[in-house]
Amino acid sequence: MEGDTFSGLGNGTQIDGKILQTFQKSFVQVQDILDQNRLLINEINQNHESKIPDNLSRNVGLIRELNNNIRRVVDLYSDLSSNFTKNIEVSSEGDSSGALKSDGKAGHKRNRPA
Repeated sequence: MEGDTFSGLGNGTQIDGKILQTFQKSFVQVQDILDQNRLLINEINQNHESKIPDNLSRNVGLIRELNNNIRRVVDLYSDLSSNFTKNIEVSSEGDSSGALKSDGKAGHKRNRPA
């Protein structure tokens, strides 16, 4: 993975470095939310085991927060999937490497010097 492109998809498709940064940012957001969920689940379990009424009442809000976090993760993964598909389609349409496109036809564009 050197320079601005990544060609490790096995079919000659190249992905711009900016796209990879966007994906990485989304994955970091997902991981942060999952880490927060782990803490919420631990607190919910402790409150449940304590059987203290105030702690059990607090669990209602914690479970709501957990559910909202799960929705956010689903939305992030959905956006990632859509963006990935869209970028792969754009990348394969604009492939200038002469590699075969998904339709089996070779791309014949002139390579410009850097």
